[in-house]
Amino acid sequence: MAAIAIVIVSHSKQLALGVRELAAQMVQGQVPIAVAAGIEDPENPLGTDPIQVYEAIASVFSDDGVLVLMDLGSALLSAEMAIEFLPEAQQQKVYLCEAPLVEGAIAAVVAAAAGRDIHQVMAEARGALLAKATQLGVVTKPLSVVSPITTNIELPTREIRLIVSNRLGLHARPAAQFVATAARFQSQILVQNFTRNTELVRGDSINQVTTLGVRQGHELLITATGSDADEALAVLQGLFANNFGEDRVVSQSPAAFHHEVTPTTSGELSGIAASGGVAIAPVVRYQPTHITITEYHVNDPDAEWQRLQSAMNTAQQEIQAVFSQASLQIGDAEAAIFDAQLLFLEDPVLLEAAHQRILDNHINAEAAWQAVVDEVVTSYHALEDSYLQERVDDVVDVGQRVLRLLAGNAPANLHLESPAILVATDLTPSDTAGLDPTKVLGICTTSGSATSHSAIIARTLGIPAVVGVDAQVLHLADGTMMALDGESGKAWVEPESDILDLLAAKQEAWQTAQQEARATAHQPAITRDGRQVSVFANIGSINDVQVAVASGAEGVGLLRTEFLYLDRTSAPTEEEQLAVYQAIAQVLDNRPLIIRTLDVGGDKPLPYIKLGLREANPFLGWRGIRFCLDRPELFKTQLRAILRASVGHQIKIMLPMIATVTEVRAAKVILGEVQAELNQAGIAFDVAMKVGIMVEVPSAVAIADRLAAEVDFFSIGTNDLSQYVMASDRTNPSVANLVDALHPAILRMVQQTVQAAHAAGISVGLCGELAADTLATPILLGLGLDELSVNPQSIPGVKQAIARLSLVESEAIVASALQQDSAEHVRELISTSITPPA
Repeated sequence: MAAIAIVIVSHSKQLALGVRELAAQMVQGQVPIAVAAGIEDPENPLGTDPIQVYEAIASVFSDDGVLVLMDLGSALLSAEMAIEFLPEAQQQKVYLCEAPLVEGAIAAVVAAAAGRDIHQVMAEARGALLAKATQLGVVTKPLSVVSPITTNIELPTREIRLIVSNRLGLHARPAAQFVATAARFQSQILVQNFTRNTELVRGDSINQVTTLGVRQGHELLITATGSDADEALAVLQGLFANNFGEDRVVSQSPAAFHHEVTPTTSGELSGIAASGGVAIAPVVRYQPTHITITEYHVNDPDAEWQRLQSAMNTAQQEIQAVFSQASLQIGDAEAAIFDAQLLFLEDPVLLEAAHQRILDNHINAEAAWQAVVDEVVTSYHALEDSYLQERVDDVVDVGQRVLRLLAGNAPANLHLESPAILVATDLTPSDTAGLDPTKVLGICTTSGSATSHSAIIARTLGIPAVVGVDAQVLHLADGTMMALDGESGKAWVEPESDILDLLAAKQEAWQTAQQEARATAHQPAITRDGRQVSVFANIGSINDVQVAVASGAEGVGLLRTEFLYLDRTSAPTEEEQLAVYQAIAQVLDNRPLIIRTLDVGGDKPLPYIKLGLREANPFLGWRGIRFCLDRPELFKTQLRAILRASVGHQIKIMLPMIATVTEVRAAKVILGEVQAELNQAGIAFDVAMKVGIMVEVPSAVAIADRLAAEVDFFSIGTNDLSQYVMASDRTNPSVANLVDALHPAILRMVQQTVQAAHAAGISVGLCGELAADTLATPILLGLGLDELSVNPQSIPGVKQAIARLSLVESEAIVASALQQDSAEHVRELISTSITPPA
């Protein structure tokens, strides 16, 4: 008889007995099988009893191992409690297995009867669905959970059921929020899609949650076992109730672009319309370097695991940089795509699988990593939902990034020398987010869809795109003329004159419409009762300023200078900075330019600056003005460049993260030293240049009257101010719902700052994301702000919102808003208070 025993734990005694009978028939009684199922309650016999489970394990105990298979929910808890009743030496021989009950039991007894060891028996049980899936034509192999799932056996399991209301279900961004939230609790979170009848999966695994295939209307079961189970479920339920914040995100519907066309003229290629607009330009082919993986034996698997971990850490830093740049260029909502990529690298199931492959098989990191990525890709492809299938692009994107780092290859260069249409097999989200719309006039690929993340980013960037065209396009020589229409999904190689004329007319009509919108945006923003508010732009590059001016910006309210310092091995020189500041000021043509001094350190480190000890709370650490005051030479170099650029332009300096009057005075002393040095050297600068501060720390609000006496203007940064006032990290989904700048507590801080500024006779602006939310416009008007600074794309909408309002009604709304008890009530108040223009 086989030495390994099986225990079946189920809520239903009839089910367990049936499974045992079926399994026993497979091996003619060669394997001991015990059952612990149901409870002694005639009226409600469904349930599990830890004592029953303990007795079942004890009855078949073997030093070679006991495999315990369970059905749902409390069965796991009962099994864990039962193990605690065993002697400590025996506890080590009992293995809880998450395999499917029926198929797992059959596979396990067959493996045990064949003399396999306990680990091989567990592996067979876990892979039990593969045969069924293959027979049904579903090619899938879910990742194994390498380490046994363990929870605190003394704590109860809680569960909730809910209906998913998101329009696209748990696609990448909400799935990323869900996983990030689940991972922050001590409790073990498990999720089941009732509608699709899936197994329970780990809530802290981005791949397992995504491959549940959750769409709008699906019913989910979420269980939590642990000390903070109730809190975990409450927070998760809040994410669903708030639609993961997607009700505030307005994006172009991909449905409008998702139709096929058939070729009708010579040289015409049919594809899928992915991003509207017309492009006519020579083509440039993009062929990313394909990394070939060779598997080989390694003698030191621990060192190989360290190699993989190092590459993954570097990949995280690279993706974070992409996320930061994308936030500036396409906005936080669309940049959140890269949150899912970051979570992929933190997926515990993925990490365990890769680690186990290296240790068990003594293979190189590249081979192990490629194997687990391939498993995830296969599981995504097996989904019935085409939208979720497309999320595999993000998996491949991350997978290739790590392989490139392991191979020591440099990142691919997608920077074009002259304007062109980019032709490729496909573009990853990372590739697309890095494109320059002034150089990449269009995108034409042989793969992809209108709902892919790359297509979403292309639409946000305003780059016309046609995807899914015939592969013959990949054979075109660079420089071949192409035209494409991202609205109809057609492309033409060396188009004839009549096609060019039609497209040129369409392009001209589109440009005329854009010019009319821009013409309106170039008018001043004046309320119905005559109050004018300046609308400026937040920018982070030279390209941004051109977009800002074209969009109607009356100046730049925030130039983030960090882009000059990142992605390099040393700080930018004074001359390098001077050239950039002058170029931006030249484009602005004497419009105001507020340059924020370097805001790095803490959560935004520079690779060439040694930070010393790792900060436990970087948002509360060595950053902003604190960093610059501690690095006076770095600070002075930037101040010299700004001062030199100020000649003949309306340039102002703004200091970030000011918390005390002492910091302002210290910065002004250094500024005075630089001015004296320039005077001595005979170098001109604007001696009347204004100096302001960012108000983003609660202490700055509390002493705003004192600070106003030291500076020429305030700019309120509601992003950070909201975090600090509410003591909540806006990147942490568990508490991000608290970080709403329309909360009355934050609005009162803004009011206090405005009153202090105006009492001192200085202007005050607001440059946080709140300024771009047109729902908030009446609040910001009523609070008395002199200027709003927003991302360039939001300028026309903000100006229109101002023109529809009156200052009188806005002040009335504010008076009521400050008395509300939540951001939700403030939003409701605004929605019901706005009077349509006559």
